[in-house]
Amino acid sequence: MNIFILSVGENIYSTKRIYDEAISRGHEVSIINHTKCSIKLSGGKREIIYEGENIIDEPDVIIPRIGASVTRHGAAVVKEFEMHGVFSTARSLGILRAQNKVRTLQIMNRKGIPIPDTVFSVNPENIKEQIELLGGAPVIIKMQEGTQGMGVMLAESKKSAKSIIDTFYRMNMSILLQEFIKESNSEDVRVFVVGDKIISSMKRKGLEDDFRSNIHRGGTAFKVDLTYQEKMMAIKAAGYLGLPIAGVDLIRSKRGPLLIEVNSTPGLQGIEAYTKVNVAEGIIKYLEKKCSTKRSRTKRY
Repeated sequence: MNIFILSVGENIYSTKRIYDEAISRGHEVSIINHTKCSIKLSGGKREIIYEGENIIDEPDVIIPRIGASVTRHGAAVVKEFEMHGVFSTARSLGILRAQNKVRTLQIMNRKGIPIPDTVFSVNPENIKEQIELLGGAPVIIKMQEGTQGMGVMLAESKKSAKSIIDTFYRMNMSILLQEFIKESNSEDVRVFVVGDKIISSMKRKGLEDDFRSNIHRGGTAFKVDLTYQEKMMAIKAAGYLGLPIAGVDLIRSKRGPLLIEVNSTPGLQGIEAYTKVNVAEGIIKYLEKKCSTKRSRTKRY
């Protein structure tokens, strides 16, 4: 296969791991900086220009590693490849949906996937009512497009919650409020989904004085066994968003597992280190089965 990894840097751990595994298994691999791609639409034809060349015909499969700061452009590049018949490990629409926490939770709620009670609004006049809808403080306040634990705050009193929310509204920033699941004990579960299978999972634990469990914020992790319900939740959630490869984050509550987020560009460093599972190899093996023969596609010119 000819594989394109859409990534801003070849030395990023996850990008390098996927590249190395694909090369070791005999595939042609290119790392394409999607921020340097230009899309040309003209006369019914489509082109993706990279370093002066139209590359839209070259790959058999693309692996998008699209960061939060360039989501829309990255998704647009993925969409052009999709419309040209190239298989992607993350659909363009799935990338956009996963980046927007509210949209993700709306879809999960509609599909019957359990989530924490959530409120979002743009009305600064009813902040007290918003907090009361979640049973009062403490509440979790999240930026709708934050990543790696950034833009996530715990307001332990109504007064502090009102102050934080009011500040965000005045800054015209989009937020959501969620109930605080005390029994989660600053822990969550990251489930790595590849295709319709779970390839690895780990429990993440935050620092003693930090309710967030993200490893990038200084937490730790260890391999964890999932319940059948957790497995099904993760696989279904990735499928509902159109993400053949995804990182699904769950927390364990008194009423069972709850989905908190789906990541279309899940990192490999933490989960490979803590679980000793070769996730990168699993991704390439999945693509080998999915794209076992070179695609034949109808060019829409």
